[in-house]
Amino acid sequence: MEHIVIIGNGIAGVTAARHIRKLSDKKITIVSAESKYFFSRTALMYVYMGHMKFEHTQPYENHFWQKNRIELVEGRVSHVNTEQKAIQIDGAPDLNYDKLIIATGSKPNKFGWPGQDLNGVQGLYSKQDLELLENNAPNNKVCKHAVIVGGGLIGIELAEMLRTRDIPVTFLVRETSFWNGVLPNGESQMINEHIQEHHIDLRLGASLKEIKPDENGKVKSVTIAESGEEIECNLVGLTAGVAPNIDFLKDSGIELGRGVKVNRQLETNIKDIYAIGDCAEQHVAIGNRRPIEAVWYTGRMMGEALAQTICENPMEYNPGNWFNSAKFLDIEYQTYGWVFSERSKKETESHFHWRHPKEKICITIAFHKDSETFLGINTFGIRLRHEVFDRWLNEKRTMGFVIEHLADANFDPEFYKSFESEIISKYNKDYGKSITPKKKNLKRIFQIS
Repeated sequence: MEHIVIIGNGIAGVTAARHIRKLSDKKITIVSAESKYFFSRTALMYVYMGHMKFEHTQPYENHFWQKNRIELVEGRVSHVNTEQKAIQIDGAPDLNYDKLIIATGSKPNKFGWPGQDLNGVQGLYSKQDLELLENNAPNNKVCKHAVIVGGGLIGIELAEMLRTRDIPVTFLVRETSFWNGVLPNGESQMINEHIQEHHIDLRLGASLKEIKPDENGKVKSVTIAESGEEIECNLVGLTAGVAPNIDFLKDSGIELGRGVKVNRQLETNIKDIYAIGDCAEQHVAIGNRRPIEAVWYTGRMMGEALAQTICENPMEYNPGNWFNSAKFLDIEYQTYGWVFSERSKKETESHFHWRHPKEKICITIAFHKDSETFLGINTFGIRLRHEVFDRWLNEKRTMGFVIEHLADANFDPEFYKSFESEIISKYNKDYGKSITPKKKNLKRIFQIS
């Protein structure tokens, strides 16, 4: 019986295992050092915030794995021997495979800062990071002040988590505005305001110089590179992005870049070895997408596609149109297609931006200057239907069509009742148009024939 070994039990590896089992009777083994059972990584913050217990993050009962004949091995893989088709596991016997799937995810970036390995310095990615945070910042008596380094989604999640325990937070963001390498200026500025309104000390244009220890080797303070200011703290959160977790593969003969190099069928340069999820790097980027995408749903899609290939139905990974969602404290964010920041967008791209005059609600729609083809949309505080925008992007609809039929994308009653007419009115004023909104068409939304 063919033996499929999967290193990593995140969404990519577990999806591959589940779909291989649906399609075959192959022997499947998952190896992980992080946890015995799969859990939802995006829910870790809610455990710390007291909204759920860790066991609530596990979508499958513990008996699921035995019932589906998926073996679980706890241990850290230290080496892959591609000639003998075996993996070495610290503290456990070697494991032979017929086909190997690498799905080891990411690890927090470190950039050689002095003091980055002190006690009290940590990232926020794994179950172990969550447990460490409970030790480092159980309350505001043990952790009187925290400093977060890096202005991305993980950083703002960590800030929100700490504030729920009334721990003062200073947020060091190297850029001149929060996440302005991704967000257009209007959106980035709104998030700046929102962070500050939540009593977070946001320091823009500020980067870390060093982390200083106390006499016990625990973090005592940080120094800001630009000003030389020293800030006393008990916790430093390193959230300056993540990198593929592939150090154990360096002597394996598997081709590596920033991640494990793969083709569209997720194959590496070594026969019968594949990589999926955060650790996989496409040789050639797919469209406008990045070669590495550390996103939950792309890991799931890779797992589904690879399962077909493993089960003798070769399939290319095709992620389709880019989309994502997140939360900036209590503001919901959605993006469909591509809306580039000012410093990244092409000369042919135009942006239409509308912001509510009082609330933290806005949209930005990107379109081609000449053809007016719809390219993408960002929304903050407004919920829209994924299937509608996915279809409009595939159909290459015009900006005018999107504005006219906004009601069809509405997933939030407040958007239709309160904001749609204002958005269209501003668009008409900005571009000299006279578009009137169409009423919601359920037949078009759900493609009822």
